[in-house]
Amino acid sequence: MSSHRVEEAAPEALRKEIFLALVETQDKEVGVARSRRLVAERFSVTEILVRAIEEEGLDHEWPPL
Repeated sequence: MSSHRVEEAAPEALRKEIFLALVETQDKEVGVARSRRLVAERFSVTEILVRAIEEEGLDHEWPPL
């Protein structure tokens, strides 16, 4: 998913909230694939979008990194 499409799918504040939830879930020793699925369900978005947000958050070193 291109960065432009991610921006269209969710505002930056929501993307950062999803990224934070993903990091916090993974910190609880939940596997990566399962954490993506749980966060996608929690925010009612696709796992594809969660993966794109994860990549964006890592690229931009969003908190809590």
